[in-house]
Amino acid sequence: MAEFPFAIAATEGQARTGLILTPRGEIATPAFMPVGTAATVKGLLPSQVAQTGAGVLLGNTYHLMLRPGAERIARLGGLHAFMGWSGPILTDSGGFQVMSLAKLRTLDAQGVTFKSHLDGSSHLLTPERSIAIQADMLGSDFVLQLDECPALPAAHTLVENAMRLSLAWAKRSKAAFGERANQALFAIVQGGTDPGLRRASALALVDEGFDGYAIGGLAVGEGRSLMLDTLEATIPHLPQQKLRYLMGVGKPIDLVESVARGVDMFDCVLPTRSGRHGQAWCDRGPINLKNARFQEDTNPLNASLDCPASRDFSMAYLHHLVKAEELLAQVLLSWHNLAYYQDLMARMRCAIAQGRFGAFVSAFRDGWAGD
Repeated sequence: MAEFPFAIAATEGQARTGLILTPRGEIATPAFMPVGTAATVKGLLPSQVAQTGAGVLLGNTYHLMLRPGAERIARLGGLHAFMGWSGPILTDSGGFQVMSLAKLRTLDAQGVTFKSHLDGSSHLLTPERSIAIQADMLGSDFVLQLDECPALPAAHTLVENAMRLSLAWAKRSKAAFGERANQALFAIVQGGTDPGLRRASALALVDEGFDGYAIGGLAVGEGRSLMLDTLEATIPHLPQQKLRYLMGVGKPIDLVESVARGVDMFDCVLPTRSGRHGQAWCDRGPINLKNARFQEDTNPLNASLDCPASRDFSMAYLHHLVKAEELLAQVLLSWHNLAYYQDLMARMRCAIAQGRFGAFVSAFRDGWAGD
């Protein structure tokens, strides 16, 4: 395996800020990865995504293997060339769809067989096939092992079985990945909200040795308090000098609380999904632009952000676009939300570096009005 150098520049409590060095560019941590499920961050050009400050994107193995097909992307030069993104890309393994598409798949020790939601065709995804798609065909920089992620709450036996299966798949993923230059392999810690299972999963994966460690199986119905408790039970068992990636999280308050507990990387569809439904994010929570109180509000969403969507349009205009169901509303609000998320990460990095992150977290909690 080829570990990307990761240098921790400063710490405060469990929070840390640092730099990942990859051949495709540097990534400042804590980092938020916009989600490009189908080789696109919905509604935005790659140049617009880059302008927000994003240093790395996430792609989806399951969706890309179905359409346009991993082999086709390989013939077209790999995912970076295909989607016009020159920076690093992390791909998930297809494991999330094991949970989210439970009605369309069958699962056994070999892997998972999906019935395509597009045309009903059958597709077997094994740990080895997932690695081949990500590393060889898509050309991902950060590759994830295939795992099983049960929705919560779930019976202890179900969660333990999923964790044990994920461990077995992690070993097979590592063997399939082998020695590769300029690509990194992440394992995924599972175990639901059970501290003992999380500890067992983390220790077993660390003993195997991976380039980084993702924390999966959270933000799947357990609630914020349990999620944070689970992070506190998991992160102490992960190596200090290895990257920690919390998958599928989340709201701004979730990012702040998770950074305080030692997380380095995040991804979530929330910024763009909210933008497509008329919501803009700020430090207080979501702003619903459908609300009539914005009909004559001449203020921009956030004049301090270096983003045209945040700075150059009034909330009255954005309200009009949302109510008129204009496509531009979805574009502008998604663009703003990604810019806000990247700005939040930058402010956290700065606060950690300056030794004032504790005060930052307290002020953020006090100002948060969302759920």
